[in-house]
Amino acid sequence: MKKQPAYLLKMIFQKPQPPKSLNEKDVGIFGEKIAADYLKKNGYKILEKNFRNRWGEIDIVAKKKRTLVFVEVKTSNRSSSAGNNNSFHPEDRIDWKKKKQLLKMAEIYLAKNRIPFDSPYRIDIIAIEFDNSGYKTKIRHYKNALEDSY
Repeated sequence: MKKQPAYLLKMIFQKPQPPKSLNEKDVGIFGEKIAADYLKKNGYKILEKNFRNRWGEIDIVAKKKRTLVFVEVKTSNRSSSAGNNNSFHPEDRIDWKKKKQLLKMAEIYLAKNRIPFDSPYRIDIIAIEFDNSGYKTKIRHYKNALEDSY
């Protein structure tokens, strides 16, 4: 077996660290990694990440038992988001337009993969807040988050 470089082993076995530059894209990527790890630890199988087309994107497509789960991940850095306003939560950024887009993308995924529309599926939201250290992370998982939206 080929010996892995030390830096690669470090990346694989260390807890995810927050990005050095805290621009919105890096924070989102970091949050999606935390969400995928969280889902795996809770018995989900990750089928696809960043499923996208011209109508939008689904951050994570996973499966738990027989249920297909489409996951929208919202992440914020608590030390820089909304001027440290503790009443702000990343999931608050999901409006009716985004919910409609998530439903459409779920249907597109089902059609593209020839999965019957009556198969069990749901749309979850995972909200992640972290501080600059990356060690104080809050994860909120809203299962079937769009059930009562329409």
